[in-house]
Amino acid sequence: MEDKKKVDEAMEQTEEIVEETVEEKDETQTEEASVEETSKDPKDQKIQELTDKYQRLMAEFENARKRMTKESIQKYDMGAKDVLEKLLPVVDNFERGLSAVSEEEKDSPFVQGIEAIYKQLMTTLEGIGVTPMNAEGKEFDPNLHNAVMHIEDESLEENVVAEELQKGYMYKETVLRHSMVKVAN
Repeated sequence: MEDKKKVDEAMEQTEEIVEETVEEKDETQTEEASVEETSKDPKDQKIQELTDKYQRLMAEFENARKRMTKESIQKYDMGAKDVLEKLLPVVDNFERGLSAVSEEEKDSPFVQGIEAIYKQLMTTLEGIGVTPMNAEGKEFDPNLHNAVMHIEDESLEENVVAEELQKGYMYKETVLRHSMVKVAN
């Protein structure tokens, strides 16, 4: 909020300087016919000085605007990330509940309704920028995965994720939650 006030004050000062510069330039142009070339130099210098000051103020204003935009986006992402982290256990519970449904019960209206709600939730999260990582079969990356177990498996190469115990998610380009995985030795 203080940055916005500073920016507004800077804009007002800039506008005043521009008006003064324009007025002085107009005065200079009207007096130009009667004044010799040597007497215009101080005014031209003043005009140049004010023009430089104006350009610097405009550059500062533009930098401040960009900085404020970037900060507001970062604050939004931080807040969104906190809320999304709290929603991930709900997604996990939906998945656990749906995986526990027997084959006979899958056609019941209740289960179909729960599946529809789960799909809607996942579509909404994807629209916001939340995507699952799907770590299984990929090389272990400590930036994306949290290794909680190591297993001996001849069919897998070393440092390959053998099983994903808890799904990890990305929010845009950052890790929202690390995947909890078993890694082959």
